[in-house]
Amino acid sequence: MKSFRNPYYAGPVSDHFDGERFFNPGQPTTDRGFRQALRWKLAGGGARWPRTVLIRPVRPERRVEGLRVTMVGHSTLLVQAGGTNLLTDPVWSARVSPFSFAGPKRVTAPGIAFDDLPPIDAVLVSHCHYDHLDLATLKALHLRDAPLMAMPLGTDAIVRRAIPDARIAVGDWHDRLDLGHGLATVLTRANHWANRWTTDVRAALWCGHFLTTPAGSVWFAGDTGYGDGSIFPDIRARHGAPDVALIPIGAYEPRWFMAPQHVGPDEAVRIFEALGAPRALGIHWGTFQLTDEARDAPPLALAAELAAAGIPADRFVAAEPGSVHDFDIAGALHNEVA
Repeated sequence: MKSFRNPYYAGPVSDHFDGERFFNPGQPTTDRGFRQALRWKLAGGGARWPRTVLIRPVRPERRVEGLRVTMVGHSTLLVQAGGTNLLTDPVWSARVSPFSFAGPKRVTAPGIAFDDLPPIDAVLVSHCHYDHLDLATLKALHLRDAPLMAMPLGTDAIVRRAIPDARIAVGDWHDRLDLGHGLATVLTRANHWANRWTTDVRAALWCGHFLTTPAGSVWFAGDTGYGDGSIFPDIRARHGAPDVALIPIGAYEPRWFMAPQHVGPDEAVRIFEALGAPRALGIHWGTFQLTDEARDAPPLALAAELAAAGIPADRFVAAEPGSVHDFDIAGALHNEVA
């Protein structure tokens, strides 16, 4: 068998890097072969999504002294905290694919038009999948604002090839990265994987971000499966309960294929409980059809799971593109504009 040469990262062996590829220690494998992918697609179980869903984009304030989160779409959110502006996994492209003419197409317009963005000070990147790492958007942000981009090991090599003079902070799981302006992020574990093509599977790392700001803390999960559930109480033990959690609730069907890499709404509620966060927003749904469930299935399932767990619905809200959520430092939602 031909030896694999990692194109992005050359570092020491660790408990989640075997010298060639990253992996999820003690968790179910995320690797899926051609036969499994073919079985999924030939089953024809995908729901039909609408071609377009109308939303009402918003124009954010230039700076916010408190803690405000505005949903752009999928895993892209504008976090405004203590007068600083950050974006998570920014994607403004029409498709999330290596091709401009094929692949999952945007169903909702961005909740904020790119030209209406306030100055962006930092960007949090969770991993290099196309629906999370959009190089066209990062190039546009770099040209406009030159934000500091925080990301996990190996992802920096991908970004650097596209944007040679980008300002990048890179780290491993549990590393703390200073973002300036009194903000920092710690890269947290996720049960996931990463690639840009078929030849670089798990060559770059994946992560969540535990963001600390003068206005409160925000945990951005990135993409994750639930696995045995152990990584989530560990995050709380290491960092405390975040004031706000941004938790994926979509792209989960069929479960036999997706469970190791994407949580469903039931598992999202378990994560919410394990973290002890006062409030959460449901993300990673309704913008790009990546999997089989209907577009409106994630928020409906989330509502049912919250009711079954006896959790008030306003504590964990499925964020719609263009929705604005203001939090106080204790995580209480005191204003929401859809």
